[in-house]
Amino acid sequence: MTDPSTLLRAMFAHHLWATEKLIDRLDGLPPEQLDVSVPGTYGSTIDTLTHLIDADARYLLRLRDPSPPPAGDDRTGVPLATLRAEVGEHRLRWDEALDELERGELHAAIRNHQSGFPDTDDAEGLLLLQAIHHGDDHRTQICSTLGALGAEVPELDGWEYWAFGRS
Repeated sequence: MTDPSTLLRAMFAHHLWATEKLIDRLDGLPPEQLDVSVPGTYGSTIDTLTHLIDADARYLLRLRDPSPPPAGDDRTGVPLATLRAEVGEHRLRWDEALDELERGELHAAIRNHQSGFPDTDDAEGLLLLQAIHHGDDHRTQICSTLGALGAEVPELDGWEYWAFGRS
């Protein structure tokens, strides 16, 4: 029988695997294709990927700090190798957060949220949910851009991860 902690860990393992697999695919594209955006997406492929990874860093920070400094603008011009390394760092930080959650030691709150979102106690579930949703949303936008360019689109769904991505 699978326990809830194992399921949550699988969701975050997929989240990180899918982002790394997407980076692998983007790494083979000419630089000008990374700058392409299509209507209905966040922005260019590289800006969307950077935004996804920057947002993960903010969710990880919010798990520790209920009132972090304002986010500011996402970075631009970040090399794929740097983004890949940051995903590796995030893997360690997500594992630490999930370890704390299992021990009953993860207690997140949101205070003074800039977007007008109400102060929220017991926000750990919200932040974990948002990280998974946000990553899926933006990976899908990048895949839509790849498809619009006629480029190969990687399989990033749960089926692919479960069959071939788990280690």
